[in-house]
Amino acid sequence: MNKIEVLKAEKDGLDIKEDIARYAEVGWEAISEEDIQRLKWYGVFLRNPTPGFFMIRVRIPGGRTTTEQMRTLAHLAKAYGNGMLDLTTRQQFQLRQLSIAHVPEAFVRMETVGLTSLQTGMDNVRNIMTCPVAGLTAEEQFDATDLVGRLTKELTGNRAYSNLPRKFNIAITGCPDNCLHLETQDLALVPATMEGHDGPIAGFNLLAGGKLGSGGYRIATPLDVFVTPMEVVAVAGAILRVFRDHGCRDSRTTARLAFLLDEWGEERFRLEVQREVGWELSRAGRDARKMSVNEHMGIYRQQKSGLNYVGLKIPVGRIHADDLEGIAALAEIYGTGEIRLTANQAMIIPNVNDRMLGNLTEEPLLKRFLYNPTPVQKGLVSCVGSDYCNLAVIETKSRAVETAKRVEALIGTNMKPITMHWSGCPAACGNHLVADVGLLGKKIKIKGEVVEAVDVFVGGRAGPNPKMAIKLLEDVPCAILPEVLSGILPYHSREKMHRTKAKSIQKKTVPHNVVESGKVKARMVPEPIASTIA
Repeated sequence: MNKIEVLKAEKDGLDIKEDIARYAEVGWEAISEEDIQRLKWYGVFLRNPTPGFFMIRVRIPGGRTTTEQMRTLAHLAKAYGNGMLDLTTRQQFQLRQLSIAHVPEAFVRMETVGLTSLQTGMDNVRNIMTCPVAGLTAEEQFDATDLVGRLTKELTGNRAYSNLPRKFNIAITGCPDNCLHLETQDLALVPATMEGHDGPIAGFNLLAGGKLGSGGYRIATPLDVFVTPMEVVAVAGAILRVFRDHGCRDSRTTARLAFLLDEWGEERFRLEVQREVGWELSRAGRDARKMSVNEHMGIYRQQKSGLNYVGLKIPVGRIHADDLEGIAALAEIYGTGEIRLTANQAMIIPNVNDRMLGNLTEEPLLKRFLYNPTPVQKGLVSCVGSDYCNLAVIETKSRAVETAKRVEALIGTNMKPITMHWSGCPAACGNHLVADVGLLGKKIKIKGEVVEAVDVFVGGRAGPNPKMAIKLLEDVPCAILPEVLSGILPYHSREKMHRTKAKSIQKKTVPHNVVESGKVKARMVPEPIASTIA
């Protein structure tokens, strides 16, 4: 067994809770390497770039939260952390630079307002995602908020699911607008209908085996299963138990559900789940999703007359605690004290009355957290980067912001919105492989000097017609990246990036097969690798 399986066999990760208070007294140096890993079962992560300080990843099911909860996190960030919080691509927040001495108090304060960090790391079901405007829009087929809550309650703190072969990502949504990267999930429940005796039945089709990270983007494949809302919890549990009992535990790099599906095939896996759940599963219904994408950023009418929701972009997901408190105050003044978190690093204030909408848009805070960001800024997403993550090889967040600004200065903003995602390492926490433009950090040498660089991917997407991103350029120094991107973006809308041959892009943007700035060159990916985007 690999070392993680050994430590799990010795002690369940959930049992570490009783040791946290002791470690808070004796200090972080006393924590064994095994318990450093076990702390992740409670969402507590020692960060190598900041020795002695921990990150807490807070579970926020479906991204649905309150101003009271946000104020609590802001207080913890200022009182015990570095005053900054990161909004992740799984609709949750991360607190940074807490000492182990303050973790028990942070847990108490979070629990008081209904928050927890339980099982947000390691081999567990991570934060369950759903459409951030569930229950607000008339477009949705089904409000999955209650199902997210029921699934979360069933799976977290339950030792039947606390020792999976690897992490497990779940998304469930009734939204037809493809606002989540469903094809990247281990299990995705997507809106669907099937014909019943008394007319159409609303439910979900199941996709399974999606992933990013090591080995690249595996597009989640259909299991040919339709479930009703009443069946969701039981079937999801059965899928997890099959994965728990049969998934690979030898190698961490081949332990995700994707590898079990590749070994068995979808039909055998489907039959195993059917045997585990105890009834015959219905075959898939009609996928109810649209081909278009709406990430719910901006100002939109709600289904209830006279109300609106306002989606605000949080640049690359990083926000100061004071600003989080400011947004919470706006949600109370203009809304009903509720806040929604999105998968593309934005926050939504719902239930804004028509009469109050104009005043909200004039608030000074909305000059920095925009409801109408520029086409590049709107789709800008970044992982944490090397300043806090020991896996990342480059700093991503400030580079992402600066690169976007320089690109817009070079080519203007008269273009359609485009997604640009940054990942600091192949773990792909920035979801770069499902973006119109994906940037993967690396280090290269130029005249003996090590510099930060990226590989450039184009044409990735999730949704009813998912595509794997194609690597177009590699070894592009970050110093010249804006100039490189300014040669790509004007010629290629989102639609063109998914249709046009990569060779055509190369001819238009890099006529001499290199990107050159002085003596710096970026290599074009060989044509056999970048043969087509569509």
